[in-house]
Amino acid sequence: MKRDSRLSSVLHALLHMAEHDGPMTSEALGRCLGTNPVVVRRTMGLLREVGLVTAERGHAGGWRISADLAAVSLRRLHEALGEPAIFAIGNRNETPECLVEQSVNAALDGAFAEAEAMLLERFADVTLADLAEDFARSHAQRRATKE
Repeated sequence: MKRDSRLSSVLHALLHMAEHDGPMTSEALGRCLGTNPVVVRRTMGLLREVGLVTAERGHAGGWRISADLAAVSLRRLHEALGEPAIFAIGNRNETPECLVEQSVNAALDGAFAEAEAMLLERFADVTLADLAEDFARSHAQRRATKE
């Protein structure tokens, strides 16, 4: 089953952008993400609509983060992407006639709602700055190990 990886891709792209001096083109971000520049443009367009990135036109133009990394939570990004489904599993039938299946659905729906609320609460606590710090720490450790 294919899982929705848009949030992961956006985080990946934004952290590359944060580390890069100057704007990054859709082509450069596409290479970082292993995807087509058209996909990057479409995704960055969503982020531009909510004020998280800007597009600079012309020679040496591209995408640039326009928000403070500490102010951008995973939850805000999830919302900017249209709040894609958190879980890839669900009910076999949303409107079953069978009482057994109705009970199964009620139990699953309750568990999913609780888990989603807990995960979104955690998303609100994690920012791009947190992820950038973690990356910087990991990168420094790797460099130290190689030296």
